Parts: sequence; C-alpha cells; structure tokens
Amino acid sequence: MILSNPRILLALEGAAVLAFAAWSYAATGAGWGLFALLFLTPDLLMLGYLANPKLGSACYNLAHTEVLPILLLIFTGPAVAPYAWIWLAHIGFDRMAGYGLKYPTFFKDTHLQRVAG
Repeated sequence: MILSNPRILLALEGAAVLAFAAWSYAATGAGWGLFALLFLTPDLLMLGYLANPKLGSACYNLAHTEVLPILLLIFTGPAVAPYAWIWLAHIGFDRMAGYGLKYPTFFKDTHLQRVAG
C-alpha cells in the first residue's frame, strides 16, 4: 500500500513540491528559458566533494534544503521570487528522484536512504 511505503510517500512529496514550485514560477511571468538555465544550479555545490565529504555534504545540504528559498520568498520582493521558485523546484525534483540531504561520510549516504532504505 502506498501509505505504508515511505519511499513512495517521499517521492510523491517531492513531486508535489516540484509541481507547486513550477506553477508558482509560471505565475511570476518569468520566462522558461531562465528556469531551464538555472534549474541545475544548486548541484554546482557538489563541487565541495572535490575537497572532502565533510565539506561536500555541507555545501550540498546548504543548496538542497527548502529553508533558504522559502526565506527568500518571505523576506524579498517579487524580483527574487522566480529564483526561489526555481530553487524549490530543483529540490522537489531531487526528492522525487530519491536524492536526499547528505551525511558527511560519503555522497550516497543520505537521509532518504536512512528513512526509506
């Protein structure tokens, strides 16, 4: 049953965040070219893994938690909103795909594997 499978619920939750963020982005009137250009930008922080897993996980988690884009939506104006919605859409996509926040051990050690594994 779907309701008893955390992996499915987490993927559905990610899909809902992605869909709501994309819908909200469309409501800003910003072009889809900007969305496509910036959608994968948060993944650039994975480059921290080139130094070590501790720095890599900290950088990755900074870019992949919903707190910062939500704070942007709350405390900034409409000019920043499209960027925050793109950021949230990316996070939702990652959660839907099964990517989670990282532990400082190695890249594939995530909160989703520990919750739903």
